[in-house]
Amino acid sequence: MFLYIRQENLRYMNLTVDLKSALRTYFGFDNFKGKQEDIINSVLEGNNTFVIMPTGGGKSLCYQLPALISEGTAIVVSPLIALMKNQVDAIRNVSDNEAIAHFLNSSLTKAEITKVKNDIQNGNTKLLYVAPESLVKQENIDFLTSVDISFFAIDEAHCISEWGHDFRPEYRRLREIFERISKVPTIALTATATPKVQYDIQKNLNMLDAKVFKSSFNRDNLYYEIRPKKNVEKEIIRFIKAREGKSGIVYCLSRKKVEEMAEILQVNGINALPYHAGLDAHLRARHQDMFLMEEIDVIVATIAFGMGIDKPDVRYVIHHDIPKSLESYYQETGRAGRDGGEGECLVFYSYKDIEKLEKFLQGKPVTELEIGRQLLHEIVSFTETSVCRRKYILHYFGEDFDEHQCSSMCDNCRYPREKIEGKEYIIKLLQAVTDLNEMQKAKHVCSFLTGNITSDIKSYNHDKLPSFASGKDKDEYFWSAVIRQADVNNFIYKEIDSYGTIKLTEKGKEYLENPVSFMIVKERKFDDTDAEDDVVVDAKGSAFDDTLYQMLLDLRKSISKQQNIPPFVIFQEPSLKDMCFQYPVTVDELTHIQGVGTGKAARYGIPFTELIKRYVEENNIDRPQDLVIKSIANKSALKVQLIQNIDRKLPLEDIGRAQGKSMDDIIEEIEGIVASGTRVNINYYIDEILDQDNQEEIYDYFKEAETDDLIEAYREFDGDYSEEELRLMRIKFMSEMAN
Repeated sequence: MFLYIRQENLRYMNLTVDLKSALRTYFGFDNFKGKQEDIINSVLEGNNTFVIMPTGGGKSLCYQLPALISEGTAIVVSPLIALMKNQVDAIRNVSDNEAIAHFLNSSLTKAEITKVKNDIQNGNTKLLYVAPESLVKQENIDFLTSVDISFFAIDEAHCISEWGHDFRPEYRRLREIFERISKVPTIALTATATPKVQYDIQKNLNMLDAKVFKSSFNRDNLYYEIRPKKNVEKEIIRFIKAREGKSGIVYCLSRKKVEEMAEILQVNGINALPYHAGLDAHLRARHQDMFLMEEIDVIVATIAFGMGIDKPDVRYVIHHDIPKSLESYYQETGRAGRDGGEGECLVFYSYKDIEKLEKFLQGKPVTELEIGRQLLHEIVSFTETSVCRRKYILHYFGEDFDEHQCSSMCDNCRYPREKIEGKEYIIKLLQAVTDLNEMQKAKHVCSFLTGNITSDIKSYNHDKLPSFASGKDKDEYFWSAVIRQADVNNFIYKEIDSYGTIKLTEKGKEYLENPVSFMIVKERKFDDTDAEDDVVVDAKGSAFDDTLYQMLLDLRKSISKQQNIPPFVIFQEPSLKDMCFQYPVTVDELTHIQGVGTGKAARYGIPFTELIKRYVEENNIDRPQDLVIKSIANKSALKVQLIQNIDRKLPLEDIGRAQGKSMDDIIEEIEGIVASGTRVNINYYIDEILDQDNQEEIYDYFKEAETDDLIEAYREFDGDYSEEELRLMRIKFMSEMAN
């Protein structure tokens, strides 16, 4: 058994053996990792301590172990209920005493809160996890003032800073609350803190005297890659299926997209579940536990998931949408490969996502707006750069890195782009920054160099300066790239306090005096992205398979003759064409084809899938396995509602009005439902607009027709029937004959 240590009675010389022994007893490790032992000693000596350690570096142990061997209860401020639960469960697993760790937040009943307080008063609880919102309540302050506190710990301390990626106003009140409760030391911990954020945290907590322990931000086992946001859902499915059985996280910006993406993955055979703050708390916790217990492979989530989640074997983190800041990106990708094993970090980038995020900033206070824009500018620069991504990230966090050590662990180093001599461009940039008195941001500098007379340039008379338009032979995108590369190579820096004004470093000033050869990397433009996520193209980016299409047409014609039905009743041409992209070889796969439902696939599908299977085998076709289902999540409910209303024999006009749709829209939806193989009975409506003889005349026409084309039908009847009447009768015919 260990003696509890009070800071004022600490005998440091006798502590080393105890710490190693405690580490082994509680956590089963023989040795500390990195700077853990020094950090723990700092806490036990009574020092304010500030820890910057990347995800997976073992931050939690830095306050958990000293709490377990100290007298009293350590108060741990944690931002998320899910995180608290995860941490408390982990601590209880290293002890035979359930009361050793508790959390105090809004999820507890009065009876549960009473038990927590009793365990603390009885000296059984070593760690109490508290949400900042709970800590500021007067009743909790009064209670904590009455018990013995060992120290305060602030997990995810970047939430204190307005420059941090998860700023929480409640965190800025922590110092005054701590001072009201007890004058004991504080340990603040974060995985992401730029020099600016680090200073902001220490100043706000009144711990500028803190011992600072800063580990390298380099996670050398992580591979970073950015792809243009094109066919994103198809690309994600292909990526995940190539890593079958491995754990991964897919981050989306909105709750709606999380739900849609989770369902798309599910229907494509991927074991995935959604996670976002809009889900019921119990369901959210259940999904998290299923991911941790490996009952599912993939969690699709908003940023509400993952902060502090202790799952060491996450093998990939995919960003469907660009994060709001480079800190967010680093934090979220840091959940991959925490055990030191492989971790792939894939982002799909479109500038349209940045425009959406910029809209969210509108109406914010000026300071918050400027900070938000600066953070967005940095993530755009990171995604669009062609220099080593690891070097860029580490530079952002104030750490120098030689890109040759990246070992091809980012897409830019693995697939390097062409380099060109950049001496003249660096000189022009540095001269422009100098002429602008080092008072302007990147956008202004780019306009200045290209000779673009903006309202700001005109009002400042910057078009009269000698270096104005000195780089007019290149566009602003090119000069943005030069600025990025000059920044990452320390010729310039962006002053944070003025929201990114560009200034020369000493190295930049020296270069301007004595320029030498400097190679810059040609950067790519991310302008080949989709307008919509759910656009479906051919699976391999290949040409349409005309040979297979002709074979399918012949098969359809043969079956139509055998069964004495028009060919289009079996499968319509868009469905056959989609088969020539997707190559379905089973009836189940056929249901993923455009316009083919379960009923139609079962009725007509086998000869088609058998033909396609033979064709694929004989021609060694590289068949896609990542079929994308379009718009599943948001349209299925409306389709069910439409069918139910038809079953109730409501007039189609009334159904349209109820859903805010035109008659044309409703007919189009019914056509889609019938084409996919579902039988729909609209006889009640047709009987109101066409007599029996007219119905039989149109029905017989479609029975004998070679095509279901409406223009052909309209011509056949010399305009006696309207397009709407012909469409409704075609629905009746297809529903009865095909389904």
